[in-house]
Amino acid sequence: MRLHRLRITAFGPFAEPQEIDFDALSGAGIFLLHGPTGAGKTSVLDAVCYALYGSVPGSRQAPGTSLRSDHAASDTPTEITLELTAGGRRLEITRRPEQDRPKKRGTGTTKDKAQSWLREYDGEKWAALSRSHQEIGEEVEQLLGMSREQFCQVVLLPQGEFARFLRADEVARGRLLGRLFDTRRFAAVETLLGERRRAAEAKVRAGDEQVLHTAQRLAQAAGDAADLRAWPLPRHQPGDPGLAGAIRAWAAVARCSARERLTVAEYALAAVEGRHAAARRAAEEARELDRLQRRHAETTRRAALLAEAGPEWERVRALLDRARRGALVAPALELRGAAAGAHMAAAHAESVARAELPPQLAEAGTEQLAAVEQRLREDLGALGAARRAEQRSAEIGRERADLERESRAADEQQQETAEWLGRWDATRTELAGRADAAQQAATLAEQLAGKLEPARLHLHAARRRDALDADAERASGELLTAREESAAARERWLELKETRLRGIAAELAAALVEGEPCTVCGAAEHPAPARPAPGHVDRAAEEAAHARFEGAEERRAGVEGDLAAVRQARAEAAAVAGDATTAELMELTAQLSSRHAEAHAAAAGLHTARERLARAEREHAVRSAERSEAEARAAARASRREALDREQASLEAELALVRADAPSVAARAGVLEDRVRMVTGAAASLRRAETTAARLKEADDQLADAAFKAGFDTTEEAADAVLPEYERSGLQRRMDAWQAEEAMLADRLGEADTAAAAALPPAAPEAAEAYAALAAAKLRTAGSAVDAARVRCKDLDGLSLQVERELRSLGPLREAYERVARLAGLTAGTSADNERKMRLEAYVLAARLEQVAAAATVRLLRMSGGRYTLLHSDAKASGRGRSGLGLHVVDAWTGSERDTATLSGGETFFASLALALGLADVVTDEAGGMRLDTLFIDEGFGSLDDQALDEVLDVLDSLRERDRSVGIVSHVADLRTRVQAQLEIVKQRGGSVVRHRTAGGQIRA
Repeated sequence: MRLHRLRITAFGPFAEPQEIDFDALSGAGIFLLHGPTGAGKTSVLDAVCYALYGSVPGSRQAPGTSLRSDHAASDTPTEITLELTAGGRRLEITRRPEQDRPKKRGTGTTKDKAQSWLREYDGEKWAALSRSHQEIGEEVEQLLGMSREQFCQVVLLPQGEFARFLRADEVARGRLLGRLFDTRRFAAVETLLGERRRAAEAKVRAGDEQVLHTAQRLAQAAGDAADLRAWPLPRHQPGDPGLAGAIRAWAAVARCSARERLTVAEYALAAVEGRHAAARRAAEEARELDRLQRRHAETTRRAALLAEAGPEWERVRALLDRARRGALVAPALELRGAAAGAHMAAAHAESVARAELPPQLAEAGTEQLAAVEQRLREDLGALGAARRAEQRSAEIGRERADLERESRAADEQQQETAEWLGRWDATRTELAGRADAAQQAATLAEQLAGKLEPARLHLHAARRRDALDADAERASGELLTAREESAAARERWLELKETRLRGIAAELAAALVEGEPCTVCGAAEHPAPARPAPGHVDRAAEEAAHARFEGAEERRAGVEGDLAAVRQARAEAAAVAGDATTAELMELTAQLSSRHAEAHAAAAGLHTARERLARAEREHAVRSAERSEAEARAAARASRREALDREQASLEAELALVRADAPSVAARAGVLEDRVRMVTGAAASLRRAETTAARLKEADDQLADAAFKAGFDTTEEAADAVLPEYERSGLQRRMDAWQAEEAMLADRLGEADTAAAAALPPAAPEAAEAYAALAAAKLRTAGSAVDAARVRCKDLDGLSLQVERELRSLGPLREAYERVARLAGLTAGTSADNERKMRLEAYVLAARLEQVAAAATVRLLRMSGGRYTLLHSDAKASGRGRSGLGLHVVDAWTGSERDTATLSGGETFFASLALALGLADVVTDEAGGMRLDTLFIDEGFGSLDDQALDEVLDVLDSLRERDRSVGIVSHVADLRTRVQAQLEIVKQRGGSVVRHRTAGGQIRA
């Protein structure tokens, strides 16, 4: 990586754009970056770092710290542009940090986001690559092969940090080396192994806990089968080595004891089953004997009751026979009753119908009534045509009414249209006037708006002019005070200077040394040196007074600048405001605003007025057309009304002949229809009466014949014998039950076993049942014991297999835990195998530190004249501390080896510079051999004498062998004569500036 050009604008102490040409400075191989304290030497390095990585070194990137220069103008953006070559590519990186800028409109500021640009030179032109912060950061880090922290340690060599590195303990060295060589992956390996150890340990403990849980289930399943006092459950904890063997042995004992108890329970069950079978057979025999004895006694009792009920059964049998014969006559009786009822109803209907007939038809027969009906139907059919004529006449009346309504509505509409058209001229004139007035108001509003904006600008400028008048008056007072303070400070300084000059002899006498010549007279003897007079002023007092004078002068100059700026701003505001006062401008602006608002409000109705005028013109055209159409429709209605009047008169003449004395044809038809219904009903009633009389005579004949055949003397006797179906069914059921009872008793009395049982003594089934129940209870108890023993054996077998599976699956986990635990302890430095207690990260860093020490020793030998050598030490630390990052220095003059913390100031500079350069070489190799053609060394040269300084410069000059250029940042004055190429940072009141001095002595800004 080689830097070519850096441009800084409004960054740190640099207000104006500053450009640094590293190509010109690097021609001699070494260049000096110098300037007074606070001028901005370190800011140049910060700008390089910010251009590459978008941030300054960590120690200077404090929260809330702004990178923007306080001296820069508010409209000048902070910007850094760096041109460099990296990886064989010529690149240009431009960055702008987040910053405030004045708003383009109004007052105040707004915040601009951070921006970045990356360009590449292809030999002919610059081509844009990216504007993304992330993409540019990744591209730079990939090309340089190092992070920002590594860049700040390798390219910007901070001597103070390496001096602290020499004196630091091993923990602090580990932190620094870890940042530089990025050993996070080795620390991650330590963390990963630790996590895996804890995870494996957790799995082993979880497996042991599961085994113990299963063992507890084994104990619960064993119950009293295992004597826990004689053979208790193992009390091991998770992780105990003898847990598996103890649980296996205890489970085997529990299984054997459970099987023994199962065998004993099975033998006891077989004995109880035999006794239970015998008791069950005895109980069944007792129950059967008791049943037979009870059956015989019940049969004897029911036979006696059946014999006592004989007369009642004979009576029921007679009633049932008479009812069966009456059932044969029941259909004839029902038929005769139905015929009688129908005849009575028909006779009543006939008398009612004859009462409604006219007197001349009261005694008419069926034929006469049929003839009358035929004549009435003929008259009714003749009314069909008259009915249609009557309907047409009604339709004509409705149509004439509709025409009358339409005519009245049309007259009203025509009258309203005529009135509207009569007002049309006045309406059109009014609407046109409103549109013209609104158009004039819009024109006036535009004119007033053009005047209102300049008036507002003048008013704003006048107000600013008045405010600046007050600021100018206040600044004038401050300037007067600052001038008085500056004059007083100057007088005080001159007074002290004059007093010091008067007593300068005493000050020179204080520096005399016996035997050495005087700087004034050259004499080696000093017989009467001057003594300080009372009130003597020394150099420090004079310089303090001069510093106060300069401070007062700076304050005066600052106040003068502020006053000039206020006056300039006031002049600009007065030029804009003119000669008018603020009150006059306020009154003018208020008048213009009021008139503009009024005109704008009046102009707002322009569109509405035009719309109303256009709508009125469209309505005028529509109403004119409607008036012509209404006149044509009125003439057509009059013609139609005359034709309907003629047709209706003709129809009414025809209907008058048909209606007779009825009000309408429908009423006449209704009278005829009523007469037809009356005659038709009377004829039908007469026919039904005749038919039912014939059916009644036939039913009487059938009833007499049926009663004779059933054995009854009269029909009345037959009617009395008929019983309802439910009574007859009830009698039949009683007879069937008596006969079934009689047959069943006969069968029971013939049973031999029942008679034999009756001859035996009474049975005792309760006692036999009680004995059988006791035997069954004992059988259930024995069976439950066998079942429980079997379940216990099965559970113990299953849980034993489960324990065995869990123990087998736990074996690989335990082996993996032991293997990971050994690795984790070894990498963490806690294992006994790690004799030096070195962590893995410390081991890697120790190797890197050994390389750095070897590379630094090459340069340290040249700087120290072959005296000092850096040596890495991995000796075991005392106590419980870790080892591996020790750093010693070997003194070739004494042959002793001591800690680097014992080096003197100059020796520390030698060692730290050599260490920094060696570290740069190692980190460069670590980053893949990336060429670092530009290095910066920050401070530390003030502790060297001339010879040491020459040796250090020789070492730095030798870096050109690797085509490197080294920039030295230092205050040492001797370096200005020894290093020809220089970059001077000049501190000024308005911001620092840079000056270049090339090897030929040429100076340019």
